[in-house]
Amino acid sequence: MPDRPAGRRGGRSQPPERQPSGRQPAGRQPARRPDSAARGQAAGQDGSPAAPGEDAATEAQQEASALKLLTEGSLEVEGRLIVASNATLYCTIRHGDTVAACVYKPVAGERPLWDFPTGSLAGREVAAYEVSRSAGFGVVPPTVYREGPFGPGMCQLWIDADQTMDVLALARRTDHAGLRAMAVFDAVINNADRKAGHLLPAPGGHLYGCDHGVCFGEEYKLRTVLWQWRGRSLPGRSVAALRRLQECFDEGDLGETMAAWLTEEEIKATRDRLELLLKHRVHPYPPEDWPAVPWPPV
Repeated sequence: MPDRPAGRRGGRSQPPERQPSGRQPAGRQPARRPDSAARGQAAGQDGSPAAPGEDAATEAQQEASALKLLTEGSLEVEGRLIVASNATLYCTIRHGDTVAACVYKPVAGERPLWDFPTGSLAGREVAAYEVSRSAGFGVVPPTVYREGPFGPGMCQLWIDADQTMDVLALARRTDHAGLRAMAVFDAVINNADRKAGHLLPAPGGHLYGCDHGVCFGEEYKLRTVLWQWRGRSLPGRSVAALRRLQECFDEGDLGETMAAWLTEEEIKATRDRLELLLKHRVHPYPPEDWPAVPWPPV
């Protein structure tokens, strides 16, 4: 197979295969949002409602079409991202006349970790997408859990990142709304691996992130290159996004959806972090007993 194709940054090396866990059947529907959380809500980069001129209905339809393609399309493996520590396959996905590129991470290719349950990383990537989608952050590309050529796993729409963008310089910025929204998102999901190489700046200006398999731990282990806002007040739009997320837990079925991928204790810890952010409305500080920056940071 060819080496990692251009267009997407981030990833880890090929591990030995092991048997999939069979945690969750393929084709599960995304979480249902309450009407007030979903009404008029485009995939805002900073969690804000659609700006004037933006067509929220069109964006929602495009996202639904992407999820349908990822869930029902046929996968053909084209190559492997050799820098990934877990099996990460670049694929073409087809459904009818629709063709797109995607990333497929089979559970069988996950490397066992001491601090996360075996076979749970693919589901955590789906859970991260559900949080991003429910809050309106729009920082995670459409992601599903499905059967593939090497068994069940995560399937995510490929993002053609802007190769002219210096992601290290991007990660240091303090004036990028999408980057700051991602920092808030990471605080909610307790991301233990936000490297600069996991930032995917799209040519149109939208910022996505990838590799959310080591998130949602019960203990506070936020590890990121995005500490520039620590201790500063959260932007009003991020507070609004957090409120929408809380509403999706309280009035929608987000908790039920997350239960397919996370333990009861992990869901409670996620809600606790959410409530803490809404109570204090500041960006968190680095943990004192855990490395604050992933290595390597790219």
